[in-house]
Amino acid sequence: MRLLIVEDEVRLASALQRGLIGEGFTVDVAHTGPDGLHAAQESSYDAIILDIMLPGLSGYRIIERLRDAQNWVPILMLTAKDGEYDEADALDLGADDYLTKPFSFVVLLARLRALLRRGVTPRPAALTVGDLVLDPAAHTVARAGRAIELTPREFALLEFLMRRSGEAVSKADLLHHVWDAHYEGDANVVEVYVGYLRRKIDTPFERQSLQTVRGAGYRLVAAAPAESSASSADPVS
Repeated sequence: MRLLIVEDEVRLASALQRGLIGEGFTVDVAHTGPDGLHAAQESSYDAIILDIMLPGLSGYRIIERLRDAQNWVPILMLTAKDGEYDEADALDLGADDYLTKPFSFVVLLARLRALLRRGVTPRPAALTVGDLVLDPAAHTVARAGRAIELTPREFALLEFLMRRSGEAVSKADLLHHVWDAHYEGDANVVEVYVGYLRRKIDTPFERQSLQTVRGAGYRLVAAAPAESSASSADPVS
């Protein structure tokens, strides 16, 4: 297995390289953003360990350029930036995992092996279900090329459903992940927001992609014409 470490702390990069070689990996190292991007573009790697704050080009921009070029090599971010928004930005741009410094080499190795087991599969930053496209980083939604304006809660609900597209998602799961793990308000708020979403992503386009699955919850599918819904789903909340 061949790895690339892009890290400007020379001593840390060398220590990582020695440790990973000791685990049987072949390891290349780059100390600047441009050098790291060039190496990732010119050679084939099984995974990349990438810092965010790099001379010349940030780790964010490296992820962005690789994913824009349809390069889906697994990327593990290894950085001192431990803010939740830093992590969210990296994952939204297409990183596969995020580990903050200081870190345990044992944990890094376990996460790296998990990425390698997953392999290189397309993981575009934008989510697509039929002609519905949601970009978490840009915070935009469009259907058939037309922009759709959503409130933050509507956006979060749609994003969760798109990440579970084709699956029946329970009302309890939606409350837990989109509202709050300890939400104690009226559970019918889910039905209300599903209705809001339908009026924005389905009705204007004559679609029935956001379906109610009786006794199970809700399911988002590739858009079907409004006149033909699946027999197992009820399109009305």
